[in-house]
Amino acid sequence: MSTTTTNGNMQSASAAIGGLKEIDAATLKRWLDADEAVVVDVREVDEHARERIPGAQLASLSKLDPTQVPASSEARRVVLHCRSGRRSGEAAGRLLASGHVEAFHLKGGLEAWKAAGLPIQENPRLPISIIRQVQLVIGAVVLAGSILAATVSPWFLLLTGFFGVGVFIAGATGTCGMAAVVGHMPWNRAFRAAGDPCVRGICR
Repeated sequence: MSTTTTNGNMQSASAAIGGLKEIDAATLKRWLDADEAVVVDVREVDEHARERIPGAQLASLSKLDPTQVPASSEARRVVLHCRSGRRSGEAAGRLLASGHVEAFHLKGGLEAWKAAGLPIQENPRLPISIIRQVQLVIGAVVLAGSILAATVSPWFLLLTGFFGVGVFIAGATGTCGMAAVVGHMPWNRAFRAAGDPCVRGICR
């Protein structure tokens, strides 16, 4: 004969590996409604400014200080989230390494939260995130270079190669010169004022 307890329900809704606990969007919403959780967004400033879970606090992974993140308690859990769950999982690992007994993060991140039809705060007037702007620029240049190489001159392959090297360096070093250039465009003034590290070419 089996019994069902509140604690059992909570454990079934979260997957735990050691002190790292992954919860789903429905569980987080239930905790928030009961004032039993604090949400910490580990995305960058521009992403947080554009859309976020209501009430979420910002602690970007690029400058995360685990000592500044409060520890979870039985009364109130601290739940980390990002866009897809990858960065929040990394941030949770840092908290555990720094001495936190347990760390919660949202499975699937903000995308899963939105897919569940849960509310978000957003500012659609802000431009898309700097890293996405960079992706658009690089994609457009590579596409144009490939077309020109096929129709005009193969020398245009140097253009695609140049940007390919740039992407490789960005992945290897964690810094992106194109992000720094795009971040200083006039329409990204709000991100500069907010201290977004992407403006300095630090994007994750």
